[in-house]
Amino acid sequence: MSTAQHLPHTVEALLADGTTVTIRPIGPADRAAVLDLHAERMSDESRRMRFFGASRQAPQLAADRLCAAPRPELLALGAWVGGELVGEADCESVQGRPDTAELAVVVADDWHHRGVATLLLEHLVHAARQNGIRAVEADTLAGNLAVHRVFTDLGLPVHRHLEQGEVRVRVPLDETDEHYREAVDERGRRADIASLAALLRPASVAVVGASRRPGSVGQSVLLKIRQAGFTGQLWAVNPYAAEVAGEAAYASLGTLPGIPDLAVLAVPPIAVAGAAEECGQAGVRALVVLASGLDAHTAGQLMHACRRHSMRLVGPNSLGIAQTDPAIRLDAEFGAVWPLPGSAGVAVQSGGVGIALLERLTWLGIGVSSFVSLGDKYDVSGNDLLQWWESDGSTDLALLHLESFGNPRAFSRTARRVTRRFPILTVDAGRSPAGRRGAASHTAAAATPTVAREALFRQAGITATRSLSELVDTAALLHSQPLPSTRCAVAVVSNAGGVGILAADACADAGLTQLELPPDITAELRELLPDGSATANPVDTTAAVRPVELAACLDTLARSRAVDALLVCLVPTALATGPHDDPVRALLDGPARRRVPVAAVLLSQEVPVRYLTCSDGGRIPSYADPQAAARALAHARDRAHWLTEPPSPEAAPPPGCDPRSARHLVEAFLAANPDGGWLDPALTVELFDCYGLPLTISIWVPDEHGAVVAAQSLRQLGHRGEVVLKAYWPGQVHKSTLGAVRTGLATDGQVREIFREFTERFGRQLTGVVVQPMAAPGLELLAGVVQDRVFGPLAVLGLGGTATDVLDDRTARLAPLTERDLATMVTELRGSPVLLGHQGAAAVDVAAVQDVLARISHLATDLPQLAELDLNPLIARPDGVLCVDARVRLEPRGSFDPYLRRLRRPAAAEEVREP
Repeated sequence: MSTAQHLPHTVEALLADGTTVTIRPIGPADRAAVLDLHAERMSDESRRMRFFGASRQAPQLAADRLCAAPRPELLALGAWVGGELVGEADCESVQGRPDTAELAVVVADDWHHRGVATLLLEHLVHAARQNGIRAVEADTLAGNLAVHRVFTDLGLPVHRHLEQGEVRVRVPLDETDEHYREAVDERGRRADIASLAALLRPASVAVVGASRRPGSVGQSVLLKIRQAGFTGQLWAVNPYAAEVAGEAAYASLGTLPGIPDLAVLAVPPIAVAGAAEECGQAGVRALVVLASGLDAHTAGQLMHACRRHSMRLVGPNSLGIAQTDPAIRLDAEFGAVWPLPGSAGVAVQSGGVGIALLERLTWLGIGVSSFVSLGDKYDVSGNDLLQWWESDGSTDLALLHLESFGNPRAFSRTARRVTRRFPILTVDAGRSPAGRRGAASHTAAAATPTVAREALFRQAGITATRSLSELVDTAALLHSQPLPSTRCAVAVVSNAGGVGILAADACADAGLTQLELPPDITAELRELLPDGSATANPVDTTAAVRPVELAACLDTLARSRAVDALLVCLVPTALATGPHDDPVRALLDGPARRRVPVAAVLLSQEVPVRYLTCSDGGRIPSYADPQAAARALAHARDRAHWLTEPPSPEAAPPPGCDPRSARHLVEAFLAANPDGGWLDPALTVELFDCYGLPLTISIWVPDEHGAVVAAQSLRQLGHRGEVVLKAYWPGQVHKSTLGAVRTGLATDGQVREIFREFTERFGRQLTGVVVQPMAAPGLELLAGVVQDRVFGPLAVLGLGGTATDVLDDRTARLAPLTERDLATMVTELRGSPVLLGHQGAAAVDVAAVQDVLARISHLATDLPQLAELDLNPLIARPDGVLCVDARVRLEPRGSFDPYLRRLRRPAAAEEVREP
């Protein structure tokens, strides 16, 4: 095992039953706990299975081994619940085989079958990999079925060899395949759901801080819970009152007649930490904290209480929660409306947004399965709720308002799975610099870069809208209408030509297809519609159309394979003398759900969107503005396109990648440069060689003579006679802007002249030059990676060269890239026709471009210390690609496994931690 041992940090995670466990390295101070685990909390039979005998000396020996002075060849992790050690797992390098370790795991008898061993092994496997371990081995008795089941269920390949009643188990760690990740995801999902049951399906609720003052938050929440008809036990806690709003009040949690599953804390910020600790000691399993403005110390105490006592937390700064299941009927929030029961899951960070969204959904008639105001999101997050809604059996639409992300990669992985079952809609909040400042100050979290957030939404199949109104508009369509085909050819039908033109323009603005209708359809429409009607697309029925004629027109278009969606725009006219003449009857009397989605535009309606209830009981969304209807249809088309694409695996590592050598290079550089920095040209070449990146021959030399010799060497190697000189000094970024690049140097004299010019211009900061052969002309691209501290590595592709920023034609994806990402990143550039061969020109080698993207994706995911990587220009030609300039910046960062199960800990709560 590496002497530069990578020890895991203290983390909290969830066991299979939802209990919170702390995982951290075992050290000398833990000797008493380790001895107690092995000697007192294991039966003789358990010790026999673990140590192949029931010797009472075994616990002492285990404590001696695990709690001695730290040794680089030993990794030992403990699982702690409420300050008590309930399990340990360790691995120790095998003598003579430093890449193999002996594995052992022990769990207290009263904690068996709760996922302790599996969770410990997941974290131990991660730590072992980081320390160069490629396989772990263990000896077990053939009859130790529990341990064999743990290995089998882990998700990694397991090799067993039986000899004389003992089984030698070997688990290779070289690769983390998709099967292992799926197994970890599924365990995490089940644990998450178990931990949220007390929050979203409580049998009893206590409102702590329920006030006698009418209109107070505590009394409002208490009244809403009671008036909503909560089916469980409801208790008010107020030490200064015997009764609150007709409910008996109790002085403390300890005096309640039972233990509440959920406590809603409506107490001042200064009292939150004490109330949370009291809840934990009483056995409460979930908290909703309504107070805002917690200082760092109070926040830390709150999180400490929640983790120590296995309580899930919503808030602080929460509006509350609601669960409309008839078996629960819990409305523990202080908004002005009562959420309707239904199938839309809603999660918001802003209480104001939550109130507005519930009001709009209620008015529209879209019911809610569960509503959670996340507030400052110390614990329960959007990722948790997606997993809950995925499994609750009643949610078929998710609406999110998230201003920040705790673990975007885990969120993306969950969303990719969930969004194939039902739509996930979000408001893309904080796009502008001012908006990002507002998001950061409001949630006490760092703002998320726009490009990374958009990449996350795109890759996960999330429907990202740009406003709350657009979110509701789109939800109205997706909740009531079928999806169009991916082509989404829209037929616009109106009873007023001008309105139809506005709708056609709106469709064009939204990127929707509007095809001219085929002759047979136009002929049929001419037979159905009044004289003077236009039957191309848009279809103008004229104001004289009767409902029966309009209904026949819509049916004809819906049956046509040339139409994928209908946008019906109607205005009232004086020709309608009664309700039966109203052209809207054509929509109301027809089926609500045809083969294609139908959206109505009624310019006379006073609200932005509402439902038209049809004779069959179904609903058609009606908009006041054709732009809103067109945007909703465009989102429906994008979702249809997402669903037609099969799940794409991560791109496999291309041949020739050597991450181990790259890690050694990075560790050596950071050992010499603790604050990080830009790699010099020689180290950049060495790093690129580790991943097979096509960097042109680059020779770094410190003086004029070396530059001449390097140029001569390149000519002798058969390259074109001209060379390029690039001035270099540490920290240099934009060479061309600084005038530090000279091309087309054909003679030794020119090389000398330019070197002297560089010396005169840049003076003492110049440390040398890079000499390169002149590259053949081609299309200049930019490829690179930026490591975002929140989102992880972001891979970028765009048109490059000196006009990169002017052209601003780029696309981005979060790494690791999938096979689909590699394909779509090339085709979605505005300049993609040039890459693919425009007007008879030869196409560039697209496969070579995709290969570069795959290599930098793996480089970035293998090396978390990679802060920036820039290949610009990357010259693409029909016969391949070649990078002629590259920059790499490293920073000291620890590894982060996005698939490792752990609970997030917000920065605001870092002051107090588990001891």
